[in-house]
Amino acid sequence: MRKKEILWLYIFLFASLADISMIIHPEINYRYLTKPLIMISLMLYFLQSTKLIKGSLLRITVSAGLFFSFLGDTLLLNKDLFLYGLGAFFMTHVCYIIAFKLTQNQTLNLFKVNFIKMFVYNLPLYILTAFIYFLIHAQLNELKIPVIIYTMAIVMMVTMARERYGRTNSASFWQLFIGAFLFFISDSLLALDRFFYPIIDGDLYIMGTYILGQLLIIMGIRSHLLQVNKASN
Repeated sequence: MRKKEILWLYIFLFASLADISMIIHPEINYRYLTKPLIMISLMLYFLQSTKLIKGSLLRITVSAGLFFSFLGDTLLLNKDLFLYGLGAFFMTHVCYIIAFKLTQNQTLNLFKVNFIKMFVYNLPLYILTAFIYFLIHAQLNELKIPVIIYTMAIVMMVTMARERYGRTNSASFWQLFIGAFLFFISDSLLALDRFFYPIIDGDLYIMGTYILGQLLIIMGIRSHLLQVNKASN
């Protein structure tokens, strides 16, 4: 890694630890500084490390996903702006779905897809999602439709991450898949904490899984690009 890339990773690490410390010792005002800095530094790291694909659809979609994550993080600091934060993260998932599709070595041929096999592979995720929705649906009220739409988006994101198996190198697949699943876990914990029953130290678990998830997604994309660069040289 180049020094400038490492610098942004250090800033990301600093912002992450600072934000977690603000959760442990509740300082909501300081979190308006620490929380947005997490995604800003990660986005700048990604942009710095992907100059070779400047202007590509992949770079644009991942950068947009990180920007919407930054926007969602900021909006969710105010509980009255929850719906707007949800909308921002919905756009993040849309961007990541496109990016995950772009970071595959093989194109998807719908005529050769075994949909039954695909459904069976994704069934544990569907069951977990249905169970979480069952727990929270009674408290959603006017948010029911937005939450359903959002849930479909994040499930599709994790599904698309799993569909990369065998279509990229092992490091890229596992980094990105685990990252996407941690993102899903983070959102699930947030939903349970807000709409089912308050989780002890919930904010800590939510941010911990979210931060690690986002980092692994970016590292997974980077691992794929490194393989592509080696193959072309």
